[in-house]
Amino acid sequence: MDERKRRLVIAIDGPVGAGKSTAARRLAQALGYIYVDSGAMYRAMGWKARQAGLDLHDRGRLVALAAATDIRVVAAAEGPRVLMDGKDVTAALRTPEMDEASSVVSTFPEIRRRLVALQRAMAKEGGIVMDGRDIGTVVFPDADLKFYLDADLTVRAARRFQDLRQTGTPIDLDAVRVEVARRDERDRGRETSPLTVAADAIRIDSTARDADGVLRVMLEAVQHVLKPDKS
Repeated sequence: MDERKRRLVIAIDGPVGAGKSTAARRLAQALGYIYVDSGAMYRAMGWKARQAGLDLHDRGRLVALAAATDIRVVAAAEGPRVLMDGKDVTAALRTPEMDEASSVVSTFPEIRRRLVALQRAMAKEGGIVMDGRDIGTVVFPDADLKFYLDADLTVRAARRFQDLRQTGTPIDLDAVRVEVARRDERDRGRETSPLTVAADAIRIDSTARDADGVLRVMLEAVQHVLKPDKS
């Protein structure tokens, strides 16, 4: 098996709170791959739009802004960093406001096409684990390996609540559950690149699995793909 084949492109999809980011980050670390949170790229786009004072529903101006924008994810000692036009904006992206902004801007097909092009460029040499909503269906339909993580809505809302609490964001659990359900509806119902399960994805229900359990399932699948052909 050649070196390119050993450096896989791995896609992980699923709804908010399913554990995609944790699983993708740990899998990338175990394999020595780069981890890319595609959602962070949409949050970065939302952040730039907010900084420019744009109405997030102003399609024309947002599309023009995206066309002139470069977003990259790079490896660093402290973890992946999101660079917006060369500036590290990672710390500004994990807020409810940026979650909402990303959910809005991601509905525009032109913006999705722009970010998909950037995402594909990052995966040209393989050795990448990317998570999101349409990675295995649209961004990398020919990915070497695809996973779809899901979990019960109540569990996902509780996880999202804990994530936000760790950032110091004042938030109510019931409000988080409503927002997660709203994100689900928007992600699954949008016209362009809706959240769906790729036909060849390995489905993992993380409701009753901890992060170690999810990682074990993924590593077993990776080893199955990488094992030498004995024929």
